[in-house]
Amino acid sequence: MTQPLKVVAVSGSLHSPSKTTALVREILASLGSNIDIDAHLIEISEIGPEFAGALTRDQLPASVEQELLRIESADLLVVASPVYRASFTGLFKHLFDFVGQYALVDTPVLLVATGGSDRHALILEHQFRPLFGFFQALTLPIGVYANNSDFDNYAVSSIQLHERIDLAIARALPLINRSVVETAAISHQI
Repeated sequence: MTQPLKVVAVSGSLHSPSKTTALVREILASLGSNIDIDAHLIEISEIGPEFAGALTRDQLPASVEQELLRIESADLLVVASPVYRASFTGLFKHLFDFVGQYALVDTPVLLVATGGSDRHALILEHQFRPLFGFFQALTLPIGVYANNSDFDNYAVSSIQLHERIDLAIARALPLINRSVVETAAISHQI
């Protein structure tokens, strides 16, 4: 790749500080140590009040529209949410309700979640994959799930979690590179 990879991360946490956001930042740092990235983090805890009452995209303020355009034009999405009532947070889903139905076709998506215990780890398979399958996105083979014991004072402290992050990135990089090359080839043909 000749240009930095445009990575857009979305943290669906409704709180700050947040373990979910801390995990996303750790993933971005690890990804950035492997390849050249231009990372942008969207925190639902910050922008949620701006779009919570909107029913259609034309009701959104310009600041949220700009974030949606970043999501829709990303080379890679890192999407994360804490487990809330067996799923992602409602505002996380509400934000993606505004994303164009075909805007994420073939976009690589790294799935990330946090929860109180390992019992919630299947959120990646049962909630995230179907959502991004609807968008026809390329959900990467290994997601990253972390529970409360993986953190110390809102910082990743678990060696095993660091290893899961590294493995997820190592398995994702060939797919991300292939996706970027194919997207560039298609855009040159158009």
